[in-house]
Amino acid sequence: MRSEQEIIQLALRVAAQDERIRAVAMNGSRTNQNVPKDRFQDFDIVYLVTDVASFIRDPKWIDVFGERLMMQTPEAMSMFPAELGGRFAYLMQFTDGNRIDLMLIPVAETDEYCHEDKLTVILMDKDHSLPPIPAPTDEDYWVKRPSAEWFADCCNEFWWVSMYVAKGLWRKELLYAQDQLNQIVRPMLIKMLEWRVGIETDFSVSIGKSGKYIEKYVPEAIWNELLSTYANGSYADTWRALFAMGNLFRSTAAVVAEQLGYDYDRAEDERVTAYLRHVEQLPPTATQIY
Repeated sequence: MRSEQEIIQLALRVAAQDERIRAVAMNGSRTNQNVPKDRFQDFDIVYLVTDVASFIRDPKWIDVFGERLMMQTPEAMSMFPAELGGRFAYLMQFTDGNRIDLMLIPVAETDEYCHEDKLTVILMDKDHSLPPIPAPTDEDYWVKRPSAEWFADCCNEFWWVSMYVAKGLWRKELLYAQDQLNQIVRPMLIKMLEWRVGIETDFSVSIGKSGKYIEKYVPEAIWNELLSTYANGSYADTWRALFAMGNLFRSTAAVVAEQLGYDYDRAEDERVTAYLRHVEQLPPTATQIY
């Protein structure tokens, strides 16, 4: 497996030999000193170039980076709408285990690019034209203090969509119920846990994508309680997970509300929880909810 230095030197060598590439930058986890280092980290490399289209027309130019296991070019895919405007990305997994996410950005967007991510590090500037960039910091990803309105909306969304889960379970629509539970209800729970972590760290840390660093910041009992909210493929266990999620959300929201001086609508919580319990016991042949 090629080392970090070998990959970076390769990226710089390719850039040095191509007049279309005017600057090289890197961002992402490898420039973030707060992220644990391991060999699965991507290399998020950016080439600022004079002619993006000329690279796209020559699909083999990318072979210089090594033998690939697989590659994805999102901007050229039909299934997903293009999101990068005039930019183009090559997501490459190599047979030696390394992965490079290489993005081509028009030089006309240099200033915009240099100010959009505080984890950016400049590796090469052929024209000495890039603006000064401060030392990388992940502060843009730190937990943000919620307003009272955001807190209330999070609580409302959690309990509102919990009723969708119950409806799906009663109808024996397991995929629908699991989707509502994990795609909508769970993110509200993770958001509430994120705010609790923010309070306890003075809003100076990131919990990572999908809350992947939460375990580092919460007591073991809360972490185990969070793990208990994941259901297996049965209706009974999805009901159990839903109520476990409600218990953890309730206790976490109470702490966040108290610390921030906000109101937690316990009456709404109690009404919805009673409704969920009622639906759980509702006979499958019922023609009325009440």
